[in-house]
Amino acid sequence: MFPPFQTPPPGSPGLRLQAPPSGSQGPPLLAPAPLGSTSWAAEPKSRGSPAERPDRVELMPLPPWQPVGENFTLSCRVPGAGPRGSLTLTLLRGAQELIRRSFVGEPPRARGAVLTATVLARREDHEANFSCRAELDLRPHGLGLFENSSAPRQLRTFTLSPDSPRLAAPRLLEVGLERPVSCALEGLFPASEAHIYLALGDQRLNSKVMREGDALTATATATARAEEEGIGQLVCNVTLGGESRETRENVTVYSFPEPLLTLSEPIAPEGTTVTITCTAGARALVSLDGVQAVGSGQPAQLQLNATENDDRRDFFCDATLEVNGEILSKNRSAELRVLYAPRLDDSGCPRSWTWPEGPEQTLRCEARGNPAPSVHCARPDSGAVLALGLLGPVTRALAGTYRCRAANVLGEAVKDVTLMVEWFPGTSYQPQNPKSNNDVPAPLDAPALDSVGCPERITWLEGTEASLSCVAHGVPPPTVSCVRPEEDGVVEGLLRVAREHAGTYRCEATNARGSAAKTVAVTVECEWMHQGVRWGLSGQPGPDFLLLLCHGRPLDGPSFEELSCPSNWTWVEGSGRLFSCEVEGKPEPSLQCVGSGGASEGLLLPLASPAPTPRASSISSALAPGIYVCNATNPHGSVVKTVAVSAECERGPGGRRVAGAPGSGLLPNRPHGCFAAPPQMDESTCPSNQTWLEGAEVAALTCAAGGRPSPSVRCYREGTPRPERQRVSRNDAGTYRCVATNAHGTDARTVTVGVECE
Repeated sequence: MFPPFQTPPPGSPGLRLQAPPSGSQGPPLLAPAPLGSTSWAAEPKSRGSPAERPDRVELMPLPPWQPVGENFTLSCRVPGAGPRGSLTLTLLRGAQELIRRSFVGEPPRARGAVLTATVLARREDHEANFSCRAELDLRPHGLGLFENSSAPRQLRTFTLSPDSPRLAAPRLLEVGLERPVSCALEGLFPASEAHIYLALGDQRLNSKVMREGDALTATATATARAEEEGIGQLVCNVTLGGESRETRENVTVYSFPEPLLTLSEPIAPEGTTVTITCTAGARALVSLDGVQAVGSGQPAQLQLNATENDDRRDFFCDATLEVNGEILSKNRSAELRVLYAPRLDDSGCPRSWTWPEGPEQTLRCEARGNPAPSVHCARPDSGAVLALGLLGPVTRALAGTYRCRAANVLGEAVKDVTLMVEWFPGTSYQPQNPKSNNDVPAPLDAPALDSVGCPERITWLEGTEASLSCVAHGVPPPTVSCVRPEEDGVVEGLLRVAREHAGTYRCEATNARGSAAKTVAVTVECEWMHQGVRWGLSGQPGPDFLLLLCHGRPLDGPSFEELSCPSNWTWVEGSGRLFSCEVEGKPEPSLQCVGSGGASEGLLLPLASPAPTPRASSISSALAPGIYVCNATNPHGSVVKTVAVSAECERGPGGRRVAGAPGSGLLPNRPHGCFAAPPQMDESTCPSNQTWLEGAEVAALTCAAGGRPSPSVRCYREGTPRPERQRVSRNDAGTYRCVATNAHGTDARTVTVGVECE
């Protein structure tokens, strides 16, 4: 602010300080000085001589944006202040003095002044404040120093690269598809004040802007609309300091729908005619599996009669479209599924396997078919199931002929496969010298056919299924084939018994050591009944007359079930248990199991009685492990099954565990105690009479078994699992059979269930 007015001291010049008249704007300023120079201008002389304070100090407006490296003008005007000779004007950047000008020597009556300067804009001048300061020094005249400053004005400087923005955009843009677009420009100052946008035609894109140093980048996703199809433009614009840089790129917008591939029946039964059609847009050219359509916009078709080889066949539909000189392509594929019945061929299920006894092998029998068939292989004579796909040791008990059935909803395929196991009698190796550790193979044996493995007389029942199976002994295992002398061809597999199957057959066993032959007489009995009497082949009373009462059910030939007569049994020394093997048939078949080869050769396997007794029979002496052939016979036929018997104890002499394997020729040492035990059930663990309450929730039969390892117990009613019901009904009453099984054998009990009403 100005100092207060003072009275001039005595002897000072006759000056008086006076404020300018109200509303006075002062005379006009002089023209601006040339660039790069400073200038001043004097106001016209006033009519009086009083001093006037610098009440008005004005800095002329600055440009909104000033390019860096170019000159701009600073102009300061102080109208009416004087005398001019006592004035000093200063231009400032912030507090820094740029130019200072004194007007000493001007006439005493001169008033007002203008100071103009040309300044080069720099980056550091951005957002700097410029101002003008006026000083009226009247101290030599006995008055004070009067100062005043203009309002500051801010300068904004900028740098905009002369280059155009770099626009990265596709030449082709498909309707409805998103494509990335980007634009960048460097050499910007201040980059934070720059603005950038992307546009597709008149559609401004939603951009993501990134600033790094003096660079600016915008990215966006361009999606063309159907109405924009044709030639359009992508635009990138960068603006800074009132100036802009712009880049435009042509883009072709096109429409190209995905090709359509249809199958008249994607899932077709074998033999069905299937039509495959490939189509696309009006301007596209399609081809189906390489066969091109007649022209653009036309479909391509293919017809076929579905076969097994077409299952999982892929069909390919290709479409091409030319856009702006470029060939575009799209494709689609489809898979045909063909349903067909199972096939069993030699590549997936060989007709024969020959393996040495001992090493682990994986049995495989794989079938083709759609849906994928289930495959089940079992012996026709005993029902023993072959574990397919599982790794396990090969024992001679596995040897035999199996019937493999592959089934799905469309049918089944049946194939007989033969598994032959090569072994040496007694053990795989027998010591010639008990004191020597060097074992040598035992001698080979020629085939032998005995009455147990191949009985002389067999009776079949008309209408049932039966097989002429003869088991021969020998090393290596012999192959056995049976033929009728008056007919060509070998009799193999399951037969649906008819009268013409009766007769005499010659069965021959062959191996590398020789051969053996035997004659087998087959008798076929008929199902004809008259007053409970079955008639023979002739249909008349006479030599074939057979007086057998059926007691309300047909007469049956013998049959084995794996559950009631297992193919593998482990005898635990000291347990006193006998081998349990129950045979179905009417009348009840007779059963005998005779050792075949090795230490068990010719020995009878003690069998448990089918009827429980208070004091069961037991084996008093050591049992010879090995392969036993069990033959079940009644007047209506006979059936043979091989059983592998092994013996096991916890410890032998020297603390060593001893186990006798089938065919090992070793009698197990008698330990002081055996840790393993076969299953055992009695009245306390599995009561023979149990009662359920009608309407109660279904409960399991109370039946448990002792043994080590712990046996699993399953109960059946009349050979089938008990139907699943939520509540007990009167239909659940009846006789059930509960069987306990572990690795060392089986035990069974018959349980009678009664249902009481509420």
